[in-house]
Amino acid sequence: MVSSMKGSEILIEKLKENGVKTIFGYPGGVLLPFYDALCESDIEHILVRHEQAAAHAADGYARASGKVGVCLATSGPGATNVTTGVATAHMDSSPIVVLTGQVPTNAIGTDMFQEVDTIGITMPISKHNYQPRTPERIAEDVDKAFYIASTGRPGPVVIDLPRNALEEIVSADNITVNKDIPGYKPTKKGNIKQIRKAIDVINNSKKAIIVAGGGAILSNCSNELLEFANLTNIPISTTLMGKGIIPENHELSMGMIGMHGIQTTNTALTECDCLIAVGCRFSDRSVSNASKFAPNATIIQIDVDPAEIGKTIHIDIPIVGDAKLVLEEFINQIDNPNQDNWTKTLTQKKINNEENISYNQIPLKPQQTIKEIMEAVTPETIVTTDVGQNQMWMAHYYKTHNPRTFLSSGGLGTMGFGLPAAMGAQFAKPDENVLAICGDGGFQMVSQELATIKENDLPVVVCILNNRYLGMVAQLQKLFNDHVYQTKLTPTPDFVKLADAYGLKGQRVEKPGELKESIQEAFKAREATVIDVVIDEKELLPIVPPGSTLDKMQMTFDNMEE
Repeated sequence: MVSSMKGSEILIEKLKENGVKTIFGYPGGVLLPFYDALCESDIEHILVRHEQAAAHAADGYARASGKVGVCLATSGPGATNVTTGVATAHMDSSPIVVLTGQVPTNAIGTDMFQEVDTIGITMPISKHNYQPRTPERIAEDVDKAFYIASTGRPGPVVIDLPRNALEEIVSADNITVNKDIPGYKPTKKGNIKQIRKAIDVINNSKKAIIVAGGGAILSNCSNELLEFANLTNIPISTTLMGKGIIPENHELSMGMIGMHGIQTTNTALTECDCLIAVGCRFSDRSVSNASKFAPNATIIQIDVDPAEIGKTIHIDIPIVGDAKLVLEEFINQIDNPNQDNWTKTLTQKKINNEENISYNQIPLKPQQTIKEIMEAVTPETIVTTDVGQNQMWMAHYYKTHNPRTFLSSGGLGTMGFGLPAAMGAQFAKPDENVLAICGDGGFQMVSQELATIKENDLPVVVCILNNRYLGMVAQLQKLFNDHVYQTKLTPTPDFVKLADAYGLKGQRVEKPGELKESIQEAFKAREATVIDVVIDEKELLPIVPPGSTLDKMQMTFDNMEE
């Protein structure tokens, strides 16, 4: 560093030292010193059209790359707009650093123009937050923020930056960094005694099953998990966030569990005698009835976050540690459990119960659209989803092959996630094809980001599964209340014309076969394209409401009028 620097210049240098090359942001008055320093740097700034999109883009960048994503918002409404993205990253353990502007230190608490208590607001929805009130504090807080965001259980860290801390000048001699963080010492290696207990149970099991969650993706343990499963012949099921941990066409892959999971897999959980949870927090969407979940099983839970052990269901053998390291120990110590008959039976049931997703009819069935999407992409294609029926159709029917290629908002269920997350993923993986699957409701929340795609010439392809409804809410209304109210999205914009208004290519798909061709053409041309896929508004998902039995709910949307 030079002999003296502004706080904003210190911030830029520390961001570069922590490997930051791209920031998704939206400027504001208190951030003028930062943008003044930023324009002199080689960090790429992506101007989004809404602060929530900045956080989702940073999140998508992190999920696709495994690196920390960074976003930026000004004080007041900028900070409050970004908080939905902070909460999304927090629920899904996504490592992002969120920079927010703040009024000068001496004005904090005076209700100055565009002042909010960002620290207070983000405390319950972030892993940690900082407010460096002098330029001397910026360097240390930034280093600690990146370390906390990316270690242990990853998550978002907020740095709230008062304007005076950014514009004041400080001598380089006064800048010191103490990287010690009292009380923060994530456990990496699992307790060997607990591991041996688990191994003994697994060796003596006859009907074991693995449930892999988002933590398995975050720990990068795909190879270890697959090696362990192959050694033991134990089938692997996943949560929504665990999709892609192993190829879903693998013979040991049982698919997704839970509320929108595979019936065969959900049934297997009630019959197993040993359940091995890897980076899975047993959310209410995975466990429909906690008191009756895996009633015959000895449950082993591997998680780097001790707060998740036994939080929702009783755990017999808890193991706190990094899943990759724990599985390495499992591989070293395991014998060969005698459960070939169980695995063979489950595999055959899965094959026998696989649903037909090929429909040659109009209006298009969503199952047919998923089939065509799978035919159009490669295993390396990164797919993001929004939230609602579009998300669960993809989760249920789409076969993922690699980790970090299926990006979806799980814990918070954030509508509007899919499009900006795809932007972030495209920046993280510029040479890969990126496909955003959106519902017409979620897309309309963030459609302004088509301008960001155009400005940056991003070859993101957007598929809008357009059923003219808030489909998931409408389905739940029909299930619980036997009517549909305030969930019909009419009038619906002409999404083809909207794409054209932003200078992008737009297409409408209404017949079988058209979607596959449209996606392939867009990928080949590396051209951003918005595809309006008109689907059957009466097609519903299989659903197991929380607390219910495992029977699928069969419904139709006849007489949909409100």
